[in-house]
Amino acid sequence: MTSKICLMLGVALGLIWGGAAQATDAAPVAPDAMGPKVPAGQSQATPIPNGKIAGPPSPFTPLDPQVAIQKANTYFNTTTSMIADFVQIGGDGRRAEGKMYVQKPGRLRFEYAAPATLDIIADGTTVAVIDRKVGSVQPYFIWQTPLKFLLKDQIDLTKDTQVVNVTSEPDTVTILIADKQVFGGPTMIKLMFDPATPNFLLKQWQVTDPQGNETLVSLFNQDFTDKPDPGNFQLYQSSSTK
Repeated sequence: MTSKICLMLGVALGLIWGGAAQATDAAPVAPDAMGPKVPAGQSQATPIPNGKIAGPPSPFTPLDPQVAIQKANTYFNTTTSMIADFVQIGGDGRRAEGKMYVQKPGRLRFEYAAPATLDIIADGTTVAVIDRKVGSVQPYFIWQTPLKFLLKDQIDLTKDTQVVNVTSEPDTVTILIADKQVFGGPTMIKLMFDPATPNFLLKQWQVTDPQGNETLVSLFNQDFTDKPDPGNFQLYQSSSTK
């Protein structure tokens, strides 16, 4: 069960509310393209509009881990609804995308775009994997899945999960947590936040299930204002008719 939900949803999560960022290979920079040469013994400075010379950039100061955890808790606890686009990449490199709807507490929908035929829906008590092609519904209890902490009305990562590590970079703060209550065994979840945004926006997460399968989910175009249609969370209404 865990593998199916994690792989098809990346369940996400649960968090599904929102992973390690995909690495990109940067092309090498030719020496002549790196700016004018500086005579030995002199340091290169950058001119600024007022004619003064800008000094070296300030050194990066990592965010205190406890502050990062508190910011993450605040993000989850103040985000009561969300509509967003998502892109999911499985461990085999396969890509899927679709729309995500969240209404706390307990309601969530991952609606996959074609050619995928699955929806993952939580109605407040149950999480179900629905195959629109054949009309099948496979239900599970929310507490059996990694989705539960994403869907709780109030969450404290240090109490409701095990915080394994917190790392901080200029553009990303990553909180690695372990959830030992998931059906099938401990599940590792990386939550990645944007520290430059006022609300510490969750932008990606990566779920690693007990079998080592990894699923990366990235969120885009998050809308925290419009409320999802309650019909999106009707578990047993056949989605094959949509």
